[in-house]
Amino acid sequence: MNTGSGSRKVGLLFGVLLGTGLLAGAIRPAVAQDLPGVTATEIKIGNTNAYSGPASAYGIISKTEAAFFKMVNDQGGVAGHMINYISYDDGYSPPKTVEQVRRLIEEDQVALLFNTLGTPTNTAIQKYVNQKKVPHLFISTGADKWGDYQHFPWTMGFQPSYRTEAQIYTKYMLAQKPDAKMAILYQNDDFGKDYPAGVKDVLGDKYSSVVVKDVSYETTDATIDSQMATLQASGADVLLVAATPKFAAQAIKKVHDLGWHPMFFLTNVSTSVGSVMAPAGVENGLGIITTDYRKDPTDPGFANDPGMLEWKAFMAKYIPGADLTDNNYVFGYGVSTLMLQVLKQCNGDFSRTNIMKQAANLHDVTIPVLLPGIKVNTSPTNFHPIRAMQLQKWDGKTWERFGDVIEGSSS
Repeated sequence: MNTGSGSRKVGLLFGVLLGTGLLAGAIRPAVAQDLPGVTATEIKIGNTNAYSGPASAYGIISKTEAAFFKMVNDQGGVAGHMINYISYDDGYSPPKTVEQVRRLIEEDQVALLFNTLGTPTNTAIQKYVNQKKVPHLFISTGADKWGDYQHFPWTMGFQPSYRTEAQIYTKYMLAQKPDAKMAILYQNDDFGKDYPAGVKDVLGDKYSSVVVKDVSYETTDATIDSQMATLQASGADVLLVAATPKFAAQAIKKVHDLGWHPMFFLTNVSTSVGSVMAPAGVENGLGIITTDYRKDPTDPGFANDPGMLEWKAFMAKYIPGADLTDNNYVFGYGVSTLMLQVLKQCNGDFSRTNIMKQAANLHDVTIPVLLPGIKVNTSPTNFHPIRAMQLQKWDGKTWERFGDVIEGSSS
């Protein structure tokens, strides 16, 4: 009798614990723990972007990604799973990024983070994300440090390293102007600082004699007019601008207004015709040199390119009325294509460990909107998916490519 009463009590307690979920992990596979963000029919992907604030021109990247994943879902999803893409605004503010990423991981319980935007913002979350062992994939910044697989094995970049890009500009400058005097404007964070570092990689101990002035700006600055005047006064005949779109457009316009005519290099993250060149005045940027790894939508050479026709068809159906001169849409489409490739390679196993394993095993992947000859490769010891770029020059209407595709090396 007493034994029966005890059994009933144990059974009642067991029922209470089961009802609260406290014993769930002990009596059935701990799905929520092993596969966060994954159900039998869905996978959750988290993202943050600057829909507001000083870098808001980039907000359309995540809007493109949302549209891309809607297209994937319309086509049946991946391995029977619909993609639930959750994207929050962080205003390009690191503290806000921390808050939103904690929300994505701890409340929304996403399976992975994808293409979170910004160097200072990703820097703020990198340690936390790696401690949580959440895939932090194809992030939207080319800072060289996103390839540090030894210390941050859950974080992987996407675009070419800013430092490698700066090395390419410096080598070109020395070939064209052996006696060049260079001035540099850079954003005061890891994004901007990679450019003087890349210049220094090439110049070595000649840096201080060739670079006659380098000045920084803060993303909270209203304008960079005073910095541009300082750089012109240095007597430099070469200018490198490492700035996000708002400040890049200001720099182009100010150089023109000052009547300054340096050899002008501009970071490839701010070459969008729609969000940079047009606001700056297309005629004001004549001769500016940059690099890219993407096909430019304004390049007539790609008018009938199969990859760009695929992109245009996607845009017409899923983002009708968009400004097709803005290459941020091209970026969003390209990086989403790569994310889809990783999900397909997972073969239905969407554990965080397998997602990361597949991201680190990409071999000669073709993305429709990358320049001819540029393919994606990763390995467990190569977290820099794209290492090649091509120089190009602004002709007032489009970016005219010249020279060969250049392979860079990233540390």
